[in-house]
Amino acid sequence: MAGRSLRPHVHWAQRHGELYLRVELSDVQNPDITITDNVLYFKAQGHGAKGDNIYEFQIDFLEPVEPKPLYKVTQRQLNITVQKKESGWWERLTKQEKRPLFLAPDFDRWLDESDAELELREKEEEKINKMKIESRVPKDPFKHLKKGYLVVYNLVQFLGFSWIFVNMTVRLFILGKDSFYDTFHTIADMMYFCQTLALMEIMNSLIGLVRSPLLPTVIQVFGRNFILFVVLGSLEEMQSKAVVFFVFYFWSIIELFRYPFYMLSCIGIEWKPLTWLRYTTWIPLYPLGSLAEAVSIVQSIPIFSETGKFSLAMPNPLNVTIQFSFLLQVYLIALFLGLFINFRHLYKQRRKHLGPKKRKMK
Repeated sequence: MAGRSLRPHVHWAQRHGELYLRVELSDVQNPDITITDNVLYFKAQGHGAKGDNIYEFQIDFLEPVEPKPLYKVTQRQLNITVQKKESGWWERLTKQEKRPLFLAPDFDRWLDESDAELELREKEEEKINKMKIESRVPKDPFKHLKKGYLVVYNLVQFLGFSWIFVNMTVRLFILGKDSFYDTFHTIADMMYFCQTLALMEIMNSLIGLVRSPLLPTVIQVFGRNFILFVVLGSLEEMQSKAVVFFVFYFWSIIELFRYPFYMLSCIGIEWKPLTWLRYTTWIPLYPLGSLAEAVSIVQSIPIFSETGKFSLAMPNPLNVTIQFSFLLQVYLIALFLGLFINFRHLYKQRRKHLGPKKRKMK
């Protein structure tokens, strides 16, 4: 590696508001790019025409530019974008009339002034058309009221499920496995409140207040309420079983990330760790929650068969009884079908929020 610095090949192009520099260096390391007194200084380690070396150059711009250049390093070159202080067309790049030997036009991006004027006019027309379209859209006078309602709703649900999760966790540490068997009697009132309030999510989706699709929302809300009010709430024998703990615990953990995410989204805030948790924790938690729900149904089937509760006796002469336990067996199939629908919806949402994005300029 030579100790002497060299100049790389640099190609340039312009628009009315920007300058583009393409530095022909590969494997660039430690680029130092600054603009001082309208002069761009460049220095970096990289592989150019003279091999692996330190390359540097400076450009004294013809007109004033902004002092903060943007740059993007790729495997084969380094691209620099410089903002002009005043929009306009320059007759050349540098103050000196004679072009430096290392500098050449970038014909891949080159436009003459007439082409640039046409491009600028098209952008202005596009901007004007967009403003006209937006002006035609009627403003919603209840926008802030709707946003306030959604923030409060998600906050209340978050606090409710947080209370459930903390209460169950503390009891688990203090009482151990004994806390499993009286979970329903300790937590049910708050869970009743939260899951009854969750019916509003169906209404929110139905009237277009939120963008959530209706079917996954209906499946989750009615599925949980069926387990809570019918399978667990109507049978005292089920309320002292350990499975209640796991059903409630998995439900509450899921909502600890879901409701804060929606609450912040309502006010235009995205916290990336929370977004990742929202669209990742469901992968293990939804199957575990569904498995706990399925276990509770399986355990309740003999009880419903023995008591005949909710079974429907048809009038004579048919003399046929539709056993509720049989309907529960059918519901088990529907439970896993609903899990598949929700999985597909959440997977699409995960790809949308966490999928690969185009690399932005530094």
